Amino acid sequence: MEKVSNSTYHSHQQEQDLITGSEVLLRSLLLEEVECVFGYPGGNVLYIYDAMVGNPDFKHILTRHEQGAIHAADGYARSTGKVGVCIATSGPGATNLVTGIATAYFDSVPLVIITGNVPTAVMGTDAFQEADIMSITMSITKHSYLVRDVHDLPRIILEAFHIANTGRKGPVLIDIPKDVSNQKMIFDPSNNINIRGYSEVPSPDHNEIDQLIQAIAESQRPIIIAGGGVVYSNASQELLEFVNITKIPVTTTLLGLGGFPSAHEMCLGMPGHHGTYAANTAIQNADLIISIGSRFDDRVTMKLDGFAPLAQRIAHIDIDPAEIGKNIHTHLACVGDIKAVLEYANTKAMPAESSSWIKKVQQNKIMYPLRYKDSDTELKPQFVLEMIHETTQGNAIITTDVGQHQMWVAQFYKFQHPRSLITSGGLGTMGFGFPSAIGAQIGNPDRLVVSINGDGGMQMCAQEMAICAIQHIPVKIVVINNQVLGMVKQQQQIMYDERFSHIDLAGSPNFVKLAEAYGIKGLSASNKEDALRIWQEALETLGPVLVEFVVPKGENVYPMVLPGTTLDQMIMGEFE
Repeated sequence: MEKVSNSTYHSHQQEQDLITGSEVLLRSLLLEEVECVFGYPGGNVLYIYDAMVGNPDFKHILTRHEQGAIHAADGYARSTGKVGVCIATSGPGATNLVTGIATAYFDSVPLVIITGNVPTAVMGTDAFQEADIMSITMSITKHSYLVRDVHDLPRIILEAFHIANTGRKGPVLIDIPKDVSNQKMIFDPSNNINIRGYSEVPSPDHNEIDQLIQAIAESQRPIIIAGGGVVYSNASQELLEFVNITKIPVTTTLLGLGGFPSAHEMCLGMPGHHGTYAANTAIQNADLIISIGSRFDDRVTMKLDGFAPLAQRIAHIDIDPAEIGKNIHTHLACVGDIKAVLEYANTKAMPAESSSWIKKVQQNKIMYPLRYKDSDTELKPQFVLEMIHETTQGNAIITTDVGQHQMWVAQFYKFQHPRSLITSGGLGTMGFGFPSAIGAQIGNPDRLVVSINGDGGMQMCAQEMAICAIQHIPVKIVVINNQVLGMVKQQQQIMYDERFSHIDLAGSPNFVKLAEAYGIKGLSASNKEDALRIWQEALETLGPVLVEFVVPKGENVYPMVLPGTTLDQMIMGEFE
């Protein structure tokens, strides 16, 4: 969608009109160059929705659930780097956004969430559809506003977008009572940002970076852990240059995938709970750990007191000082925007004296690759992911839900570009994958977007197929159907002595018929030959397609590091 310039918009409306708060909201969003808003109407936002009538510049997509709206806004934001926007009414409309707000907060995604509220005169009386959404979301928003005076609205919207998209990015909530949305004012766009108590990210301390460069020079076994911060700060090229200069091997976290090319000789894959042998053993044997935009979360470190036992120094580059030293003791801290830190570092960096170390980690990469036992009679999920990678050449935007399929994507789809993996990392939200693909496709209309889901997560958001059909959004919807809650099953099998409890998804719908009921082409395969054929058919279809791949129930994700164990205590499955 084309951005609306100020001059284009003001040809339709004059700034000096006496207009309602709802019209102020719409104009302010257009001035922020918002391309699309995802939402669901209700009583206390009806003035806002009424203002959309007859406004050709304002684009809104009606999702089928508020959860779908916020996940779509999230996928739009992650894939474009812009602020995603969603809107919902008060009470249940607002509370249905909570999981999506937490998802964005954990993963530092810039969103502006607009909720309606009951009129100010009845706030606090337990009025119909009243909920104190600010209090409910206080711990999962970067900032929140309750608009009590319409004259504050232009300033609040300007500030909300600034806060959401600067520093460590995150969701900002704007709660608008119904009467405020109908109050009138002469529109005066705000363009002065002066937020008390909110400081910009400081410029990197060159002394801190110089100390890191010195530590690299003194290191013999350095390793980089690259996280989502590399992607969010648009620092992928700077990281690539840094690695090419220093010759330091790289592991990329789940959210960091795509921030460093998977095909690069220095890339060891993902570390942690389902990380590669090469990545995990490198961390456990390194003498210098350099975390770049990764927060040392428990899925990466596993048992904390056994993490990187040979590391003499741990360095942490992050935009958020609160993350440094929070989980792992840090010897060298570099606070600042990662792009700016690496730009300076690249002017001073030298190759590390680590040729024997590089040889060792690359040997591990060759000797212990990601493997699975293929089959001529069954369709293995790993084969499906390899097929999708080969046919898209790593150039698609991939969104995932949460579960085994998510880990197989991380392992077997080779990401080459930043913002090409959209997935829920910190919160692990089922139901996220498909709606986020809708947002990603709207933000990237010329890109191929593939949404990869399990049969469990797909049923938490399947109603959003209506949007793809009505709006002609050409997402390719993949369902890896193993008829079971796969990740739960794997944990019960390995950690609970095969005491399987409530994981059977028998009774799930026929996904092909479900897609067809929404007006979308549906295809299904349970063997390699059919899989190759129908996937090619899906790629050649201009509109949305749902493709079901029926895979075995018993397939597990390996390697696997059990909770309470260290990264070098990997279970390798059939390849122990």
